[in-house]
Amino acid sequence: MGRLGVDLYPLQSGVGLDRVDTFRRFLGGSPANVAVAAARLGRRTALISRTGADPFGGYLRRELKEFGVDARWVTEVPEHPTPVTFCALFPPDDFPLTFYRRPKAPDLEIHPHELDLDAIRAARVLWTTGTGLSEEPSRAATLTALKARSGRAHTVLDLDWRPHFWPDPATARPHYTEALRHATVAVGNAEECEVATGERDPEAAARALLGLLAPGDAATVPLAVVKRGPEGVLALAADGRRAAVPPLPVDVVNGLGAGDAFGGALVDGLLAGLPLADTLRRAGAAGAIVAGRLACAPAMPDAAGIDRALATGSGTLPTEDDPW
Repeated sequence: MGRLGVDLYPLQSGVGLDRVDTFRRFLGGSPANVAVAAARLGRRTALISRTGADPFGGYLRRELKEFGVDARWVTEVPEHPTPVTFCALFPPDDFPLTFYRRPKAPDLEIHPHELDLDAIRAARVLWTTGTGLSEEPSRAATLTALKARSGRAHTVLDLDWRPHFWPDPATARPHYTEALRHATVAVGNAEECEVATGERDPEAAARALLGLLAPGDAATVPLAVVKRGPEGVLALAADGRRAAVPPLPVDVVNGLGAGDAFGGALVDGLLAGLPLADTLRRAGAAGAIVAGRLACAPAMPDAAGIDRALATGSGTLPTEDDPW
């Protein structure tokens, strides 16, 4: 549930946007990419979002369907254009973004009364984001969706901190706190954890997140996942489980979709009931594969691709394995 837009990635690397001549268009938006990533791994997925009533909106709905994501809850907002995001490529670790989401992005116009709460309750996973908390009515809709599940297993809040999306970033923490109290899984990097909890150290942040998460049902316990970039990923569960997994090496092309690929594979591992360390290894491998490619959504790996990456010890797969 949440952000959806068009990503325009340069076909030239190592230069600023002022010097780029050609771009390629892709489906974008973190929740949309997570849905695509999970669908690529064989899961039935749907997206709750909105677009403008324009050609880019039509493009996004078509892409979602082609990727196997149910788009029935992606509706139009005539008064706002579909967002467009430009990225510059300075591998291995600098990918500055330029967002065009004004006067307001349609995905922030999701209203609580429009939600299909029966479908939200029935889903085996609900994936929400911190960006969805940044403005009304999306904030109320996100909280309504979380509350509808009453702490049910696999109710995820991706902390997804984008300070420039917030009218006043200083007001964010109370909204994160409220949302986390209805979630059972929290996912974020060090900066995102600090915004949500005040803790930046991975262990301390994970423990702080666990203290805020909803109890969950008999099938699961709360889970905090802290992404640590080049140091890998750490996860703590309220039942005492702990897993720390190093990253998979990769020749980075574009790091922007790695976290979304990680999210889709995390969902897959949770639904499959895999051991926590195995889930993190597979999620990390998925992220590495996408970091080694230009695209985000079209580059999401299938299970066989993740297996190959783990078997070879590298996220850099042969060109013939590239799905786009």
